[in-house]
Amino acid sequence: MQALLFVLPERAEFPILKHITPYCDPMTEEAEKIVSVIGLGYVGLPLAVRTKQKGYTVIGFDIDEKKLALLKSGNHLFKDGFLEAEFAKNPLELTSDKEKLRVADIHIICVPTPVDTQHHPDLGPVIGASTTVAKHCKKGALVILESTVNPYVSEEVVRPIFEEHGFTVGKDIFISHCPERINPGDEKWNVTNIPRVVGSFDDTGLAMTLAFYRSIVDAEIRPMKTIREAEAVKILENSFRNINIAFVNEIARSFDRLDIDVKDVIEGAATKPFSFMAHYPSCGVGGHCIPVDPHYLVERAKESGFDHEFLKLAIKTNDGMPAYTVERLQDALNENRMPMKDTVVGILGLSYKANVSDLRESPSFVIMKHLKEHYCKIETFDPHAPEESSVASIEALMEKSDALILATNHREFVTSITPELLKKYDIRVIVDGKNCLNRARFIDADIIYKGIGR
Repeated sequence: MQALLFVLPERAEFPILKHITPYCDPMTEEAEKIVSVIGLGYVGLPLAVRTKQKGYTVIGFDIDEKKLALLKSGNHLFKDGFLEAEFAKNPLELTSDKEKLRVADIHIICVPTPVDTQHHPDLGPVIGASTTVAKHCKKGALVILESTVNPYVSEEVVRPIFEEHGFTVGKDIFISHCPERINPGDEKWNVTNIPRVVGSFDDTGLAMTLAFYRSIVDAEIRPMKTIREAEAVKILENSFRNINIAFVNEIARSFDRLDIDVKDVIEGAATKPFSFMAHYPSCGVGGHCIPVDPHYLVERAKESGFDHEFLKLAIKTNDGMPAYTVERLQDALNENRMPMKDTVVGILGLSYKANVSDLRESPSFVIMKHLKEHYCKIETFDPHAPEESSVASIEALMEKSDALILATNHREFVTSITPELLKKYDIRVIVDGKNCLNRARFIDADIIYKGIGR
């Protein structure tokens, strides 16, 4: 069982408190802790398994009974190298029974934070999870929000829920924020070794949270001065990526007009050993972070009287890339004297990212929406999401398709989609939405190849 020693951070910004509750005396107490993880998705499940691996008693809570049944049967739901190695060896107590949360000393909320159809933040899952914990939480517990939220959510949404249920923050409940950092499909960086940041409402909560994460993560855990700063860190990270991706997407569209290969230019610029960070254009951004988190900042800043004009322009640019990909297809079909209407377009890849099955916010579905508006017929194949595919193999997709859009750069596609394969099935047009294929080979084979900026 994991022993936990709470030590206050050695930072001038956090003076040692004179009065600390007996439960969390940071200088003397070592105690066995029970941890509940609320939400067993891409963030919560690896975190729960890692916490169990490090010796804690872990309660995995979710309201999705089908998910719980799959987990109990040994299915860890999605591709993840850490889970594949450790899930079976570190069994969790899996439950949807809220009463079982009462024994936990630490509650970690890992629920989604989506946007609605108008791109307004939907804090319903955070509100629901916080209410559940507040109703089934013992005094002295530590509550950590890992869900990505905009600044002020902990202050304006989470804290009031616990106060409404009779808790005094900093005295008989401690609330912190540690924004999740997970990179699905990454073979190097995972829940065990990605540095984290932590913010809290008070010094005691901060010390407790730092001690917990330092006991499970083999990397730096950086304290932030306020919980608001911790919330802003993740929003900044993903807004930075959104803006830089938007810039190269705009450059790609420009270079298509100028007949310049954007991939070659980026690789040339990347030879500079300082002051340049390579980002690459594509058919769109997906996942639960980059296309979502900037909206949280835009909306909250608007409430405080600030208009994020630059960030909104970046969002608009990236949101337009699926439609631009279809434009590239239309140009290619025109060159081959083929109409859009009734042309069967094979979509290679449905997930938002290479070598994972995650479909959240995937540009593939927006591309298909635009294709339907042009009266195209659509077939799909994704080896990582076979249940969502219309055919069962690459060959079956080729057999039915007149043209192709590669929307996800799965390794299976990078290695097998060749000019020879397209010629075998008499396919003369391909749009490489990830710029991952050998452009020269397709052109040399007299196949009409269009990339994004090449």
